[in-house]
Amino acid sequence: MKLFISFFFSLFSVFLFAQDLAILKYKGGGDWYSNPTALPNLVKYCNDNIDTNINESIQTVEVGSTDIFQFPLLHMTGHGNVFFSDDDAENLRNYLISGGFLHIDDNYGMEPYITKELKKVFPNSDLVELPKDHKIFSSAFEFSNGLPKIHEHDGKAPQAFGIFHESRLVLLFTFESDLGDGWEDQEVHNDPEDVREKALKMGANIVKYAFEN
Repeated sequence: MKLFISFFFSLFSVFLFAQDLAILKYKGGGDWYSNPTALPNLVKYCNDNIDTNINESIQTVEVGSTDIFQFPLLHMTGHGNVFFSDDDAENLRNYLISGGFLHIDDNYGMEPYITKELKKVFPNSDLVELPKDHKIFSSAFEFSNGLPKIHEHDGKAPQAFGIFHESRLVLLFTFESDLGDGWEDQEVHNDPEDVREKALKMGANIVKYAFEN
């Protein structure tokens, strides 16, 4: 019993004081490693603009590993298939309900797979679209129209979906926006500077919200 209490006290302390994030590695063959320059650029932007002190050396953690509990924020992306084993799903659920936060950024083509796999994590919860006045759109920078559009794929409007646990937003799924492409080095996608700035500002909002809520 003492070991159990000590573990969760330590976990709470990590989430309370840590300002770090990691890339989430998953099974299924999807390219979890896409956008390699995205998070380093976002971290530098946050440290320079919203007074964070995030480690600029980005680590990768596997979804089924207890290592995920070291990070208050996980980032997940890709274009294709995602698979969570039962153990992966349980580990991720425990992480999220214990205070962690997961941002999933669809890099195009990920949506049908991640939607199915999230049912393993939260069988009784659905992804719900966040209203434009949700705090995540104004935590550091104001986005009165909600999630910005960064890259065009199917001509659809960008949407931000979430899963809540006991009224706390524990998971954000950004769809038809492609924030990660906007965070990458400019020469990767040749995005105009104002588009990259929108992507980075929205990313900073996510980071600030995850660290403070």
